[in-house]
Amino acid sequence: MMSDFGEELTKLAVAEDNPETSVLSKTGMHFPWLHKHVEAVVTGGKKRKDFAQTTSACLSFIQEALLKHQWQQAAEYMHSYLQTLEDSDTDKRQAAPEIIWKLGSEILFYHPKSNVETFNSFADRMKNIGVLNYLKWVFLLVQISLQHALYLLHHGMLDDANRNLSKAETWRYGEKSSSQEVLINLVQAYKGLLQYYTWTRKKMELSKLDEDDYAYAAKTRTMLSQSCKTSTNICALVKTPGVWDPFVKSYVEMLEFYGDQDGAREMLTNYAYDEKFPSNPNAHVYLYEFLKREKAPRAKLISVLKILHEIVPSHTLMLEFHTLLRKSDTEEHQKLGLSVLFEVLDFAGCNKNITAWKYLAKYLKQILVGSHHEWVEEEWKSRRNWWPAFHFSFFWAKSDWKADTDLACEKAFVAGVLLGKGCKYFRYILKQDHETLKKKIKRMKKSVKKYTIVNPGVHT
Repeated sequence: MMSDFGEELTKLAVAEDNPETSVLSKTGMHFPWLHKHVEAVVTGGKKRKDFAQTTSACLSFIQEALLKHQWQQAAEYMHSYLQTLEDSDTDKRQAAPEIIWKLGSEILFYHPKSNVETFNSFADRMKNIGVLNYLKWVFLLVQISLQHALYLLHHGMLDDANRNLSKAETWRYGEKSSSQEVLINLVQAYKGLLQYYTWTRKKMELSKLDEDDYAYAAKTRTMLSQSCKTSTNICALVKTPGVWDPFVKSYVEMLEFYGDQDGAREMLTNYAYDEKFPSNPNAHVYLYEFLKREKAPRAKLISVLKILHEIVPSHTLMLEFHTLLRKSDTEEHQKLGLSVLFEVLDFAGCNKNITAWKYLAKYLKQILVGSHHEWVEEEWKSRRNWWPAFHFSFFWAKSDWKADTDLACEKAFVAGVLLGKGCKYFRYILKQDHETLKKKIKRMKKSVKKYTIVNPGVHT
């Protein structure tokens, strides 16, 4: 098998250094023979090379070439690395096919002289290479088939990608096991995604037609048939514990399109709440977006986002969560609304989120007017030692004012409320001579004097 595979790679990508025996592939890729070069690098010119050292050196050269996007050099080293398939170390020999596939497929995907024919030939050879570990071979076959199909889809060859997966779907690996069943479900689900892709194209075509048009009815029937195939292929996989975001989204979109709101809700609820499934923020996002489209009650929306908040407190939906909590009649929700804003701004990536700062400035004023001084104190207690340097330093004041004066004013108000009028950030913004913002800064100064928590005695 090694000799066959090496011969195939030679046909595709390798030529001898000797011009008289040089072979140029149909793709025009010219890869010199590198055994002598690698031997010299590893052994310092000795006649006999150490097998393990050579393959290890080859792998390092390949990885370095990939990092530098030197696709030609990577392909040259790759040919020599094939000898690892004959390694005397059983573990290394069994691991080799997967490594060769991952590296080789990346090289062929990016190499400027590569084409679909080359990639197809490489993938077909890899599928037949086999390894001693039976189960490992099964997983490798599935991995290659899926990536091969995605490569074909990338080149617009939808039918070829579908045939590729259909072939993988018919493989038999002896007695059926639970792990093999999941693999087959995965292949079928990817077939479902390809069918979904066709369905979405027909959906777009349908939106451009008049409902009274004969073609409208014909396309509707075709779409329904396509959606049934997609559902069949995807359904088994999404019932298996795992993270199946693209499959779930596709399936739910079709259910909604055909009016099966109950089916879509059940699917998304199970995906988000079934304890057998791993924790997945996206599952709660999908459920929330669906319930929002359904115009679900505020309490229901809050309950979904509350879990998302526990998993990812900096998620972009947290500002929406805050709005829902702020409008709630429950004091517990209103208090949580303040925590949500503080926790969003605990993350460096949200430092310049002007919406978050506007919400916090407005809500601090609302809470302090409402005599809930203790809510603010509770949130500020754990941040008192690090937020001043994190958000309200002299450096940030200069930087924010230069980048966005509106952002700087919102932050200055918050800084004044939390740290008092002596805060560096607040003082810097206060001193800026800006004609348009002069009145706004003056109002901000009065508000800080009235609402700052540094001197609670001013609150009446």
